[in-house]
Amino acid sequence: MAITSANQLELLQTAEAVAREKMIEPELVIEAMEDSLARAAKSRYGAEMDIRVSIDRKTGNATFTRVRTVVEDDAVENYQAELTVEQARPYLDDPKVGDEIIDQVPPVELGRIAAQSAKQVILQRVREAERDRQYEEFKDRAGTIINGVVKREEYGNIIVDVGRGEAILRRNEKIGRESYRPNDRIRAFVKDVRRETRGPQIFLSRTDPQFMAELFKMEVPEIYDGVIEIKAVARDPGSRAKIAVISYDGSIDPVGACVGMRGSRVQAVVGELQGEKIDIIPWNEDQATFLVNALQPAEVSKVVFDEEANKIEVVVPDEQLSLAIGRRGQNVRLASQLTGLDIDILTDEEESKRRQAEFNTRTALFMETLDLDEFFAQLLVAEGFTNLEEVAFVDTDELLTIDGVDESTASELQARARDVLEAKNKAALDRARELGVEDSLVEFEGLTPQMIEALAKDGIKTLEDFATCADWELAGGWTTVNGARVKDEGLLEPFDISLEEAQGMVMTARVLLGWVDPTELEGDEVEAEEDDNDDEEAGA
Repeated sequence: MAITSANQLELLQTAEAVAREKMIEPELVIEAMEDSLARAAKSRYGAEMDIRVSIDRKTGNATFTRVRTVVEDDAVENYQAELTVEQARPYLDDPKVGDEIIDQVPPVELGRIAAQSAKQVILQRVREAERDRQYEEFKDRAGTIINGVVKREEYGNIIVDVGRGEAILRRNEKIGRESYRPNDRIRAFVKDVRRETRGPQIFLSRTDPQFMAELFKMEVPEIYDGVIEIKAVARDPGSRAKIAVISYDGSIDPVGACVGMRGSRVQAVVGELQGEKIDIIPWNEDQATFLVNALQPAEVSKVVFDEEANKIEVVVPDEQLSLAIGRRGQNVRLASQLTGLDIDILTDEEESKRRQAEFNTRTALFMETLDLDEFFAQLLVAEGFTNLEEVAFVDTDELLTIDGVDESTASELQARARDVLEAKNKAALDRARELGVEDSLVEFEGLTPQMIEALAKDGIKTLEDFATCADWELAGGWTTVNGARVKDEGLLEPFDISLEEAQGMVMTARVLLGWVDPTELEGDEVEAEEDDNDDEEAGA
């Protein structure tokens, strides 16, 4: 058909109809039409020509123009769309590079193939505009709950109609063995919204811990208003969950508010989660107290917290062990997720045996190295001394508090301990030198002879070798392998070197070697302090 013979207002009417159907701007549809007509015109006049089409937004009249651009003499690549300054003089009074010569050309006859091509261009542009609109609409809904209707199932994944788009609930994001049929209503958590080549992808989840948190926010007005805050959530989807809450109003019980009258609020959440049992736990700033709460319903006798290792030991009565661990370790696993701590559970009997074994080991150490009788060695252990360093370098007054120890005895004890330590240090240093350790590492401040020996056994024999180490190689750390946390043993971990201390020693070695400018380190420290201050102010 000829564009001139068609009802020109029909273009505008078509654009408005498509825009209403797809819920996009009519301007985007008209621009797509202009592109499609320009492409059809190029197939008639020549693909190398720069043909442009402009549709009048009021009358629908389409104007076809050919554009030629003035370029440098040696830059002409397309003679149909570009020309030099000299070639442009007949058309322009004072042509300059970048000027355009615009000539109107006759409208083209749209044949069947050209019309089909134009239709494809319009549909493509409309689809792109629709995808952009969907992404803009849903990107801010990530982290919220959405209601939808099941459309179909594909390979175990559920495709959900969420109004102006489709979302996907993957097989591993469903609770247990729940199944859905077309037209079933479904409620899920919007886990992520991503822009992909096929359009915006809306990923749903019913197993995410935040899904349960959002459900409680909908059921408990105090959480929605911010009077009660959900501090942590841990779930074993479809089976059991723990949620930690805190109240900022002393007159409101956070646990009671979440449970509701006769359990009405928590039961509404349980019903949505396919009967998942929920433990509601009061959150506490003290980690030990919080952990005791998290292990409910088991009773805890004692908690021993290792801050450096971020690890905690929990002692429970013998009859409470199975309850504390839970079926297949579920209770302790959820408590660990909730608190962010590695938890070891011991019974009273196991802890007593271990303490006795440690007591006997330390007693034997003092008897052997300090030439003491068993009674005196036991006195030292009972007073809290665990190694020779503590005896050798502790303040003398602490030794004098032990029954039967006077100043001369305390001095003799410390002298013996220091002699033993010096002998051990010399032996360790001799072994390290036999392994080829150089003076640059021996003289480095912060490393004991035993540390140097341990490094030498692993092939670290110079300061350069030490400076290439990563902090976690020295202090140890944790990595995640196939979803499980795996311990990386550090070379200096037996000597209680923290990650920060290891990092400081490595950076000092690099400065001494000239690898790092110390002024840059000072700048980093200042920035770190400012960040810490900002965090404190934000917390306040």
